[in-house]
Order: sequence, then C-alpha cells, then structure tokens
Amino acid sequence: MTTLEQLSQTTSQLQQTIANEFSALDLAALNYKPAPESWSILECLEHLNRYSRYYNAALAKAITHNADGNYVPSITYSWLGKKSLDMVRPQNGKKHKTVKHMNPANSALGPATIEEFLKHQQDLLQLLQAAKNTNLNKKAIPVEFFKLLKMRIGETLEFVVTHQDRHVQQALRVKQQAVVKAAA
Repeated sequence: MTTLEQLSQTTSQLQQTIANEFSALDLAALNYKPAPESWSILECLEHLNRYSRYYNAALAKAITHNADGNYVPSITYSWLGKKSLDMVRPQNGKKHKTVKHMNPANSALGPATIEEFLKHQQDLLQLLQAAKNTNLNKKAIPVEFFKLLKMRIGETLEFVVTHQDRHVQQALRVKQQAVVKAAA
C-alpha cells in the first residue's frame, strides 16, 4: 500500500469515527471539558478545522501547480517535515502549545463544527487522489505560522492526516470522560 493510499484510508476512518462517535451526542456532551484548560470534543474539531482551512487550500494550490505527471510514490522528509510529524504523532504524549489563532478554547461551537470537519475530510480525500499526479517531494507548502518555511507536498499531507488522528483520539478520550461523568 502506498503512502497516499494509507493516508486516504486513515482519512476515511477518521471521517467514519466522527460520524459514528460524535454526530448523535447532545451539545452538552460535545462541549464537555474534563478540566478548565482542556478542550472539548468540538474544540478539538475546531482546532483541526482551522488547520484544514489553511492547509487544504495550500495543498490544492501546490498539487494543481505541480500536477505534471511526475509522480514520486515515496516521500523523502526534510528536517522540518520529520520534526513536525514527530510532534503531532498520536503516540507522542507530550502536550504542545498551539499558536493563539489556532487555539479554539472557549469558542461558542455547535454541530456545524462537525459538519465542517466532515467536509474538510471529503476535500482532503480529493486532494490525496489528485496528489497521485504530483511529485510528493516538491517543497511547495508554506508552514501556516511561519510562511518563509516550506514543507514538501507529501510530508504536508502526512502531517495533516497525522495531526487529525492525534486530535480525534483526544476527542474520543474526552467523550469517554463525558460519558463517565454523565453516568455518575
């Protein structure tokens, strides 16, 4: 299985998880916070929506401009790509501060946040499909918070999917805590 196929499979699984696990929850459960400084389920998803608003557009532009049929199936990683991926891997339990404009803490959020997330997943699946005609090792994606640095198309796709996986797992942990609290 190629990296793009793996990323597409993970994206589809995340989409199903969100639809199955969160769509039927009431607003109180979706906004439940295990601690004041923690994020709710909707805040986890809003954080990802904010990243998707930037990276989906940047990826679409880069893929369109580099869709010359010179597909390179394997991704080579820059130091920035490796560092970014290591930071967002779900198994990296270390908490990281997010940049202020990407922090959704205390936002007024509702079910539209879930709908937007699912729409971004559809867009991402289309980008992953379109990337099959692209040199994945082309440095073309400006880093959101420091646009002078650029990541490669392939490592950016992997970063986006891995970052989403990390925060969907976080949202699932919040759901477990909300269910326990509601049962108590």
